Amino acid sequence: MGGAVTAARQRAVTAARDGALLVVGDVVTDIVARHRTALAPGTDTAAAIRTVPGGAGANVACWAAHGGGAAWPGAAEVRLLGRVGADAAAWHEAALTRAGVRPRLVVDTEAPTGTVICLVDGGAGAERTFLTDSGAALRLSPADWSPELLDGVALLHLSGYLFFAEPSRAAARAALASARARGVPVSVDPASTGFLAETGAERFLSAVDGAATLLPSRGEAELLSGLSDPADAASKLCHRFPSVVVKLGAEGALVARGGEVLGRAPAEPARVRDSTGAGDAFTGAFLAARLAGAGLREAAVAGCGAGAHAVTRIGGRPPVP
Repeated sequence: MGGAVTAARQRAVTAARDGALLVVGDVVTDIVARHRTALAPGTDTAAAIRTVPGGAGANVACWAAHGGGAAWPGAAEVRLLGRVGADAAAWHEAALTRAGVRPRLVVDTEAPTGTVICLVDGGAGAERTFLTDSGAALRLSPADWSPELLDGVALLHLSGYLFFAEPSRAAARAALASARARGVPVSVDPASTGFLAETGAERFLSAVDGAATLLPSRGEAELLSGLSDPADAASKLCHRFPSVVVKLGAEGALVARGGEVLGRAPAEPARVRDSTGAGDAFTGAFLAARLAGAGLREAAVAGCGAGAHAVTRIGGRPPVP
């Protein structure tokens, strides 16, 4: 396994000349509250609370730019298109730049930056519950998109959150159409079982039609396919998308192509502190590895490595060099 990943890192030098990764997605402010006891209604519950930059799209971009040593290669160039409020635009731009991402942030003069309160159970699983105010994030519009944003881009990734509201759904569809016209492969991470259930599986699948790779979690794959077994779900979804990678958390990931499950990437052991952003870390490292020339399973191994690293940290971003 180590030799395969090392080979992918060597190919990254060549891939850097071939194009960048462009992520279009949400940029939000995360307020992470880790509580070790059950929430006590009507009174206080002790918690460790931090305010950190987040958003699924922004997290993916940061993890894609972050090289994990021998574990996974960082992409040569990562760009991000997102929409934020004037209240926190400078803070988010600085954080993204420090992470090695080239941000293109549209500043919304009417809506504040999106905010997510992440309630993290301090137990062994560090499971989280999100309270989400999308704010400016899902106000990204077709007017914010231009086909010229794909100049020099080899891979486009769309955060699934964009497909849960208008006009961001229209912006995402415009980006997808532009990428297909140019022959740029597109990947989509469905992002949220709650919003998927509200939107409806068929509506979401129709909206992301034309994507080359779908990267759902186990729960998202079940909702989108109607099948509880992740292998069956991956096989079924492969009839609509050329490649499907189902993220299984502590069980690793399943890789499928052409209606057939190719194999499983094993998870790496980790001491879990906060599971926020683990799926984003997987996706970012997976995309960076693909951009470096890795195969699907090899890229999934890289994703599992990043996911294991992510759960040891507070918040959804990698460490800043």
